[in-house]
Amino acid sequence: MSVRLYVGNLPEEVDRQALEELFTSAGEVISTKVIRDRKTGKCRGFGFVTVNTQEQAEQYIEKFNGHSFGDANLRIEIAQPRDKGEETDSSAASAAHEAKESGEKSGESRAPSKKQRNRGGKGGSGASATAEVGSASGPDPRWASQLQRIKEQLLQATNS
Repeated sequence: MSVRLYVGNLPEEVDRQALEELFTSAGEVISTKVIRDRKTGKCRGFGFVTVNTQEQAEQYIEKFNGHSFGDANLRIEIAQPRDKGEETDSSAASAAHEAKESGEKSGESRAPSKKQRNRGGKGGSGASATAEVGSASGPDPRWASQLQRIKEQLLQATNS
């Protein structure tokens, strides 16, 4: 079964081919991917390398973790599965659709993912999407305890 490795501390100017050359010098690699900034096209400082086996992954980690590449030392580790906040556009749309359906059936709504909150329209801050969630179902549960504490402080201040 293939294993995906996270490769961190990549220089901005690195490309997929350079990353592949580095790793193929030590053995077989299934694929490489450099994560780029959409606006600048430069590397965002990390990428992924997929290898055939767990043993091969451990060998790459041992060999390349801390290895000098460009002007930085690489950080190599087993890649973790994506968080819900880092979904692709199609899976985010699918999750939003599922949330809408489950919310309609159960009468409750779920908070949007981090990516969905940050969209907010063309160049927008995303504040309107967050405000809609808060106004539709009450305060965001992640902030409810802080909101309650602030309300109590305001009440004490007005009674003093």
